Amino acid sequence: MLTIKATLSPSPVAGIGLFAAEFIPKGAIVWKLSGLDLVVTESHLAELSDSAREQIAHHIYIDVRTGQRILCGDNARFMNHSEDPNTGQLNPQVEIALRDIKPGEEITCDYRAFDADCQAKLSWEDAAVASM
Repeated sequence: MLTIKATLSPSPVAGIGLFAAEFIPKGAIVWKLSGLDLVVTESHLAELSDSAREQIAHHIYIDVRTGQRILCGDNARFMNHSEDPNTGQLNPQVEIALRDIKPGEEITCDYRAFDADCQAKLSWEDAAVASM
């Protein structure tokens, strides 16, 4: 669950991105796993149509430590990847600001730090940028 104010806007990174709606100081908690976030099982995915499964795959991350598929229940799922992110993991369930984040700045993370399926998402982002 996001713990800061943020908005969605078109992103220069890929598609839609998450942008700070307030000043976020270095060290502030930006996101933490909560009851709002869902663990998606294989049986949940099997109940979906192919198109729904494909769409949701872009927003689920596979926790590198537990193997669980997690779907953020809020707009945190629109955080884009960066090689030089402004957020990072304090621990597997908490994301913090690695530096001050200004209002209007895109909030980014490094998918490789937490998502076992990051290569698929990075390929999808590359394709989205190429089609712009």
